[in-house]
Amino acid sequence: MSDYALPTRIPTVVIGAGPAGLAAAAEMKRAGVEAIVFDKADRVGSSWAGHYDRLHLHTSRGLSGLPGFRIPRRYGRWVARDDVLRYLAQYAVVHDLDVRLGVAASAVERGQDGWQVAWSRGDEHGVIAANTVVIATGYNHSPKISDWPGLDAYTGTVLHSSAYRNPESLGARDVLVVGPGNSGAEIAADLAEAGATVSLAVRTPPNIVRRAVVGIPSQALILSMAAFPLKVQDALAGAMQRVAVGDLRKYGIPKAPRGIATQQARDDVTPTLDVGLLRALKAGRVTVVAAVSRFTPDAVVLADGTELHPDAVVLATGFRRGLEPLVGELGVLARSGRPLINAEAQLPAYPGLFFLGYSNPLTGNLRQLGIDGRKIAIASSGTSPRQAAKRRRLSKPTAYPGGEN
Repeated sequence: MSDYALPTRIPTVVIGAGPAGLAAAAEMKRAGVEAIVFDKADRVGSSWAGHYDRLHLHTSRGLSGLPGFRIPRRYGRWVARDDVLRYLAQYAVVHDLDVRLGVAASAVERGQDGWQVAWSRGDEHGVIAANTVVIATGYNHSPKISDWPGLDAYTGTVLHSSAYRNPESLGARDVLVVGPGNSGAEIAADLAEAGATVSLAVRTPPNIVRRAVVGIPSQALILSMAAFPLKVQDALAGAMQRVAVGDLRKYGIPKAPRGIATQQARDDVTPTLDVGLLRALKAGRVTVVAAVSRFTPDAVVLADGTELHPDAVVLATGFRRGLEPLVGELGVLARSGRPLINAEAQLPAYPGLFFLGYSNPLTGNLRQLGIDGRKIAIASSGTSPRQAAKRRRLSKPTAYPGGEN
């Protein structure tokens, strides 16, 4: 990582120094392509630093490492947030990546010969030309908050899940958590375990699965089903779900409207991996309530007409990609704000423009970043998969100086 003068031209610019950007830069380097990584934050993996304290990877350590450097064993099977940050910092060092922190990319435009990326660093501004641009700013970039009637006039405490850290900092004894996805479910469990009274507002029933079944990570089980059609995946995962999770209707959660695989493919909704919610539900420490309908100055009104008066409301309502300022003028985004392409795919009008980390697969996002980063490196370097594999064998990074792998 460095802070010296930026070049005016380089083969590849990677935007974002999270897991996706680091994987892309490492694979580029191993393919013999020089790359520079921009990130406006002051550390790699900065989005991870902003997550709640309790967070651990929901995918197993062995299936979550980025290419060329495994996650150290001492971090355990389910890696904690702070250890993910340590790993990402180690990864950048091991691969000797040219990461420029504090450099914000403000626009990506088509140039006469490739691409131009406008950047700023404090009072400095400039443009760097590149043959290839990899945008890897993260799937969960900008908090998304529904436009409920009356929210602006509500006088109670409201925060998005991205601002939640722990029960102590929230300082509330009666909390409404809105949204039963992975963040909402874990925050609800975190609060309940700390003794808070927790209501969990559910609009669409989630598919809840165990993080591991009979000691086998659910991610590994899902990987074993990936080759089957969606209906078969739904049937197999559903059978596993019935045995491991059971019928949750008596706890207020009816069966999800789609199977696990179909819900992911059609609705872009991943299953909720249980890390404490089921225990809290069965113990009566979390109560499922109807979806939020509107707010009044002093109450939250649910879809069934119930009024709640919580000390705090935590909105686990998801994130937007936040790519509009960067590439909104290029016409490469869907209405949802998600890129039209991902991994090695390219739009004919924009050769050399890649997006990485916007697929959110059931088989694990971190695992997929390595696979897709390699595909981008092959596509942009012009090497064959066989040549790329040979380069990777010959360019294995040295061990981390701390000897922790």
